[in-house]
Amino acid sequence: MNQEIIFIQEGMHSFKPSEKKAAEYILRHPQEVVNLSVQKLAEKAKVSEATIIRMSRSLKCKGFQELKLKIAYELAKPQNNLYEDIPKDDSAKSFIQTISQNNIQSIQNTLMVLSEEEVEQAVNLLSQARKVAVFGIGASAIVGMDLKQKLTRIGRWCEEGFDGDTQITIAANLTKQDVAIGISYSGQTKDVIEALRVAKESGAQIISLTKSGDNHVSDLADVKLHTTSLERDVRSGATSSRIAQLNVIDILFLGVTRSNQSKNIEALERTRKAVNILKKTTGR
Repeated sequence: MNQEIIFIQEGMHSFKPSEKKAAEYILRHPQEVVNLSVQKLAEKAKVSEATIIRMSRSLKCKGFQELKLKIAYELAKPQNNLYEDIPKDDSAKSFIQTISQNNIQSIQNTLMVLSEEEVEQAVNLLSQARKVAVFGIGASAIVGMDLKQKLTRIGRWCEEGFDGDTQITIAANLTKQDVAIGISYSGQTKDVIEALRVAKESGAQIISLTKSGDNHVSDLADVKLHTTSLERDVRSGATSSRIAQLNVIDILFLGVTRSNQSKNIEALERTRKAVNILKKTTGR
């Protein structure tokens, strides 16, 4: 299996059996597939042509031709850009290089699955929202805190729930003028799913930030944002996946800031000055 075709690997959990069969063939023979027609691939993978098209669209491609272009792009990357969870070499140099490479690779891979159209829709929703509610648990809550801090700096009303009870309470008081964003790399976090369900019932628009492929969190969303990171299931905590999510938060914040640039820049300058005065006063 070619370890470079990460965006296909991460979509495997959401494929139907026939689509999974086609995807497994692609992962075993990626160099061959980029030169095949949809008819020939269907024949070799022993599935229908319609299955190939459905699988391509599940991977956010307009068709098989676009999927082949993505595969070719992945194959063209240097072959040493692989994720390594815990390096065998315990030197500081090894830790520095491994973590840095994982983070860089995570952001680069995310560019393959992050839709420009969905980003634009998310920015529009956030820019027009009366209130933004952010839901995330654990490492995803840290990502949510970053979004809250950024939106607060430009005077936007933003609330974040760190636990299930708080998230449900916030969600129940949302309206159709509000936006809720659910952050969960797996897309399966129960507290986030329940909060988004309540937020949707309250009339709020929903934005999801999850790994690529279908999942319960993104199923609830009006706008689906995806990141990708080949972190192993056994690890001490989210690392490169968190970096990819934070990168998307920066993208959204820039988009929101540009929606009313002069006003938002003034707000950023006011908050910067206020924080500097506090530092001088407290000697921090």
